[in-house]
Amino acid sequence: MALHLYSPRLQLDETLEQMQQGTLMRKVKSKSWKKQRYFKLQDDCMTVWYKSKKTGNTKYTFSISDVETVREGHQSEVLQSLAEEFPPEHCFTVVFHGRRGNLDLIAGSPEEAQCWVRGLRRLVEIVTKMDQQEKMDQWICDWFHKADKNKDGRMSFKEVRQLLRMMNMDMNEDHALRLFQMADGSESGTLEGEEFVLFYKALTQRDDVLGVFQAFSQDGKKLTLLELVDFLQQEQLEGENTQEFAMELIARYEPSESARARHVLSLDGFLLYLRSPEGAIFNPVHGPLCQDMTQPLCHYFISSSHNTYLLEDQLRGQSSVEGYIRALKRGCRCLEVDCWDGPSGEPVVYHGHTFTSKIPFQDVVSTLGQYAFQELRGRIILKGKRAESLAHSPSGQPDEAPEGEASEDDDGLEAEEESLSQEAKRKAETSQAQELSDCIVYCHSVPFGGFQPALARRRPYETASLPEAKARKLVKEAGNEFVRHTARQLTRIYPSGLRTDSSNYDPQEMWNVGCQLVALNVQTAGVEMDLCDGLFRQNARCGYVLKPAFLRDAGTAFDPNDPRSGAGGGPWSLAIQVISGQQLPKVAGSKASAIVDPLVRVEIHGVPADQARQETQAVDNNGFNPRWGETLRFKVHVPELALVRFVVEDYDKASRNDFVGQFTLPFASIKSGYRHVHLLSKDGTAIPPSSLFVHVQITELPSPE
Repeated sequence: MALHLYSPRLQLDETLEQMQQGTLMRKVKSKSWKKQRYFKLQDDCMTVWYKSKKTGNTKYTFSISDVETVREGHQSEVLQSLAEEFPPEHCFTVVFHGRRGNLDLIAGSPEEAQCWVRGLRRLVEIVTKMDQQEKMDQWICDWFHKADKNKDGRMSFKEVRQLLRMMNMDMNEDHALRLFQMADGSESGTLEGEEFVLFYKALTQRDDVLGVFQAFSQDGKKLTLLELVDFLQQEQLEGENTQEFAMELIARYEPSESARARHVLSLDGFLLYLRSPEGAIFNPVHGPLCQDMTQPLCHYFISSSHNTYLLEDQLRGQSSVEGYIRALKRGCRCLEVDCWDGPSGEPVVYHGHTFTSKIPFQDVVSTLGQYAFQELRGRIILKGKRAESLAHSPSGQPDEAPEGEASEDDDGLEAEEESLSQEAKRKAETSQAQELSDCIVYCHSVPFGGFQPALARRRPYETASLPEAKARKLVKEAGNEFVRHTARQLTRIYPSGLRTDSSNYDPQEMWNVGCQLVALNVQTAGVEMDLCDGLFRQNARCGYVLKPAFLRDAGTAFDPNDPRSGAGGGPWSLAIQVISGQQLPKVAGSKASAIVDPLVRVEIHGVPADQARQETQAVDNNGFNPRWGETLRFKVHVPELALVRFVVEDYDKASRNDFVGQFTLPFASIKSGYRHVHLLSKDGTAIPPSSLFVHVQITELPSPE
């Protein structure tokens, strides 16, 4: 008996059946790389594999949960380059989450292409709408198929032992055998279908959750409505309308119909609640658009990218419109377009004075029109330099260059710029087209001549860009002046030109003084992008976050170097008990037999006085259900600016620890009580069901004298 845990929403139809029969299509990577591959949807309807030919060995697979969207026609640079050779109705692109490259395909007929486009889109929609239980069922099903090596729909104990190592667990063999025999109700020596589900449930029994459940349950078997209300008030600090909220949770997460009718919550329902968005550490109230969006532009942090067109390094990397698509979908609202004269008078976009590849300006504009402007027509602000002879302010008076620097190094290539002759610089600055110059009205790019000259000029439509080193120096030397400046005017910070590997600086330093446009290389994974994603996780991920009141007041006394300088209340105590982990992923690229030794580190990123990190001990050979039970304590002086980052690493005493997963969120968005932290990959994409189970306690401390 094979295990099929289909979603109740999924009904096989002619499209899915045709995909399961398989289709021969061309996989293309360039104009010269076009190879036949045989694609087939597996029986679970959640996995696609493809190989060189129908009778060959399987080469690659991808999960439907990895797919973000499917584009029809010539909607990738590779397929656009083949437009004359293959008509659009034969072509489509599979786009994956994170930084994984696209899959460009050419079908033999429009009908075959449409079959796969329709089918994949339908399956992606189903995965997106799965509830907690369906996601868990699918995860179990995926592991069953991975472990069932001979594909007979049964699992021997040998396969189970291999499965446990694949699942990041080094379990005692006697204990594993006992669980196996308990689940083998048919006494066949193998696990089939529901027997494997029983084995999995025994394997994943959550004693940590059971203890919490029994602490509030009088009979240890159920939570009555009043018992659930007590838990929500005493531990989760849910506040008003708790009884109504408890009723909603029972209706939403209790799997037993009779229990729902009696308004009680079973242990299974309690666990489903704790793993749901309502039981997560991120406050769901902060998820939708919830902030005042009517204030001046300089009152917001704005998600910003640097050299948006680049997918790789700054000197020889590939330029691509995919950079714009990925940045926009990630929430970036300030994009960089470096325009240069190209052949035949057509402008191109690339990193000037380097060997990065070039893309037509027309392709960039077309891409932005498709992915950014459907709801933003007439609301796009162009930031850039104006030709000096043509420069006029919104008031109608001509602009004068401020005293100070001769030119704004807007693309961050300090080293390369220094090698250019002054004549070349002058020529580059004066070659701007009048039509483009006239489009720049509200955000004139000007050299930064100091805080006092900018204050004297009182031109809020002027925007200065500063390299990270200069900004960092100003933060240390004139923190309060910097804060007052950004309360009045937009300020952009960009990476050093020496970061040729597209690495990033710490954005927190710049947010601490209110800088709005903190531009990062979004193509580069790491703690800096984790912080960026964490800050902009709130407010519907719209790319705009309202700055704290003390960063919006042009007369503020706040200085990030002095946490007592008018930042509001506090300080606060943050205590995080790291209880356990669930189904942690293996280290990327590690052997199937390798099992992680996980530790958890909690980091506070904020003003200098709040910067802190603490970590647990490592748990040996268990990434499946490790237990820590350690409490990490922090003191946070300026909670309005603090970000909290959870990091899981594989401990290695002989070398650097390996990354396993992370999750970052604003301090102000943390929910108290027993919460799950749903981990993300290095790329910032979800890796369900990997999580941490923690208890959070936040207490306001007496203000220092």
